[in-house]
Amino acid sequence: MLTRSRVAQLSEAERDQLRAKGIPFVVFDPTTELPDDVPFVGATNWRGGRSAARHLIELGHRRIAMIGGPEDVSCFRARLAGYGSALEAAGLPVDPSLIVHSPLTREDGCAAARELLTRPDPPTAISAANDLQALGVYKAARELGLRIPDDLSVVGFDDLPVVAWVDPPMTTVHQPLTEMAAAATELALALGRGEQPPQVGLEIATTLTIRDSTAPPRI
Repeated sequence: MLTRSRVAQLSEAERDQLRAKGIPFVVFDPTTELPDDVPFVGATNWRGGRSAARHLIELGHRRIAMIGGPEDVSCFRARLAGYGSALEAAGLPVDPSLIVHSPLTREDGCAAARELLTRPDPPTAISAANDLQALGVYKAARELGLRIPDDLSVVGFDDLPVVAWVDPPMTTVHQPLTEMAAAATELALALGRGEQPPQVGLEIATTLTIRDSTAPPRI
C-alpha cells in the first residue's frame, strides 16, 4: 500500500495510474479542486478565514485588509472568500484595494503590509493567509513605527509553534495538521483494506487561537 502526503500535485493522469495499479492514495490538504470520487483530507479554510475577519470586526475594526495567498490555490481562495463573507455579514463593503495577494513568505508578507500601511487611509487590522506572511506584517509594522496591537491588529493562519513566542504572541487560525494527518492515515488504511469509507472527503475544523496581537482600534 502507498500513501502520499501531498498528492494534490499529482495530475489526473497520475491519479489514474495509481488507481490502475490498485494503489490507494489520499490527497492531504488539497491545493486544487478535486473530482468527487478522489479521497482527501483538508481543513475548513473558508471557516478559518471567516473566523479571523469576524474576530476583528467584533473588536470594532472596519478597515480590515487581507493579504491573500496565490490565487490559483484553492485553500487560499477559500480563506479569502471566508474573509469576504464575514465583512458582508457585518454590512461592511469588501474593498478590493484592501486585498493584496502575496507569496507565502515573511519577506513578501512584509512588502505587502508595507504597501498597505503607507497608504493615505491605512487599515487598522490585517488578516494574513498564513503565519509567515503575518510575521512579515510584524516586521513592516516595526519598520514604520507602529505598535501591535495598539496601532495595528494582526491575525495569521496555521498556528505555527513560533507564533506563540513572538512579541506580542500572535492571534491565528489553528489548522489541525496532526488531526488531518491521522485522519488521512486512517482513510488510506481503510482504502488499503478494500473498505468503502462513509465519505471520501473530510474537512477537519479550524479554530481561532486568540493571543495578544489583536485589540480594538484606537480610532
